[in-house]
Amino acid sequence: MRNFKVTEGYIDRFLKKKRLMDISLSGLNFEFLCDFENFLNAYYPKGHPKAMSHNTVTKHVQRFRKIVTLAYNLEWMKDDPFRRWKSSFDKVDREFLSDNELSKLASHHFNIDSLDRVRDLFVFGCYTGISFVDIKNLTNKNVWIGDDEGNKWITTVRQKTNTKIKIPLLFRAEQILNKYERHPVTQVSGTLLPSITNEKANLYLKEIATEVGIEKNLTFHMARHTFATTVALSNGMPIETVSKILGHSKITTTQIYARVMDHKIKSDMDAVQKRLNEKARQLEEEKELIHLREKIIAAEKINYSLMTKEELLKRLNVLNE
Repeated sequence: MRNFKVTEGYIDRFLKKKRLMDISLSGLNFEFLCDFENFLNAYYPKGHPKAMSHNTVTKHVQRFRKIVTLAYNLEWMKDDPFRRWKSSFDKVDREFLSDNELSKLASHHFNIDSLDRVRDLFVFGCYTGISFVDIKNLTNKNVWIGDDEGNKWITTVRQKTNTKIKIPLLFRAEQILNKYERHPVTQVSGTLLPSITNEKANLYLKEIATEVGIEKNLTFHMARHTFATTVALSNGMPIETVSKILGHSKITTTQIYARVMDHKIKSDMDAVQKRLNEKARQLEEEKELIHLREKIIAAEKINYSLMTKEELLKRLNVLNE
């Protein structure tokens, strides 16, 4: 519902641009949809350095379509303006940091405090899967002891989907929280980690990538991709668990992260090769055993042919014993 409210806000802005306070259902037609899509393609959301992507625009139009379809099914409209509407999503290759890149970023020493803090925020996101806006709002109330062993968990409600998430803290994430527990910046803000705008954080991440030597378009949302792919799925976490931690309402949303990386391919192929080698070894042993039996039988035949009757009877008695 919250997602549609965002779309509804864009519809309001579009109507204001057309100098309309409102529009009747009968006024919705194919031309209106085309104009709305063009408006979204050229719109720069607040705090974002560029216009919406094709996929974001398509999502907003699809949300609008659900409401219009409902109105049509309720017979509030005579015609469905989306009847001739065609939309599709562009295939997106979501970038993430490899295990080596994440390790290099986490251990790098920054001389500038602002870069150090943004790096910590990013790495915290990589080890928890929490989005930037939700990290900003974390306070001591979100941390609790989750079991008898004294392990810390974070519980919060994901702002985007209003979904409750519970995450056990990995060692690296807990280290970062400890670093800022009594830090002057967090003492003032009352949050667990330093506060900064998403726009500034992404600008600093460009500098961080350059300094560390990461040749990728480093953005804060990449932290969630890195958690899902490099930290969780690549280390054997079931996709159902990853989906729960990320706060996804549908597992199909999580499946976009279920990519296979080179080192995982190598690891899986090594396991296959090990099984094939074991099977080959067993087969060779069986062949060798069969060959040995055949040689023994052949040798025994020669010996029996040279024996006298008495010797054969004596041999038979020994075998029967």
